[in-house]
Amino acid sequence: MSISADTLRGHTDTIILAQLARGDNYGYEINKNIQQLTQGEYGLKEATLYTAFKRLEQSGFIASYWGDDGPGARRRYYAITEEGRRHWAEARQEWENTRALLDALISIEEDEHNG
Repeated sequence: MSISADTLRGHTDTIILAQLARGDNYGYEINKNIQQLTQGEYGLKEATLYTAFKRLEQSGFIASYWGDDGPGARRRYYAITEEGRRHWAEARQEWENTRALLDALISIEEDEHNG
């Protein structure tokens, strides 16, 4: 799979919201899940991830809390809010519309080409 990082960059928030729609999680694990889903083809830099968390939290799309993981370092967990779920649904629909538009613009059907 060869997808430009630039193509995905504008969808960072949606990618993170999709991960959180599956359940509360913390940064490292979210990024690990993204890498697993893409067979290692895509991951977020730590700075990008935490900048996105801050932006999403300020927008009211996610909330954070300190987990009680027992001994050792405490982890900050993130949870999607109802507003975040609405935003994620809108972003998914926008992506579907964009994908359909791009398919129409860049695809050549066999019968059109041979006509």
